[in-house]
Amino acid sequence: MPPTPRPGRPARGSATGRPVMAALDLFGRRWTLRILWELRDRPLGFRALREQCDGMSSSVLRQRLLELIEARLVERGDDEGYGLTALGREACGELLGLHAWAERWAAELEGPGPAGRGA
Repeated sequence: MPPTPRPGRPARGSATGRPVMAALDLFGRRWTLRILWELRDRPLGFRALREQCDGMSSSVLRQRLLELIEARLVERGDDEGYGLTALGREACGELLGLHAWAERWAAELEGPGPAGRGA
């Protein structure tokens, strides 16, 4: 498994590890965004988080949680399970903007197409 992406280290798409490329590498890993999304409202235990992320294997969840902990976006609480750090909450705030855009995009695609273009 490749190391956890981090600014300043080579990342997918950037030999120098530019921060945006390191972030895109981390967020582009399968299930990473889903884990952050499911933790946005409250901490969850391992089993509850796995249930929220339909179809994710336990081994992949463990690996992604370790990466997110190393990236300082998720932390392991004593009794509460896994929760977002301040950086993780900030990342989820940015994801909410993407979520709002995706809703507008879906609505646009459901409407009539642009005038003058064939389908």
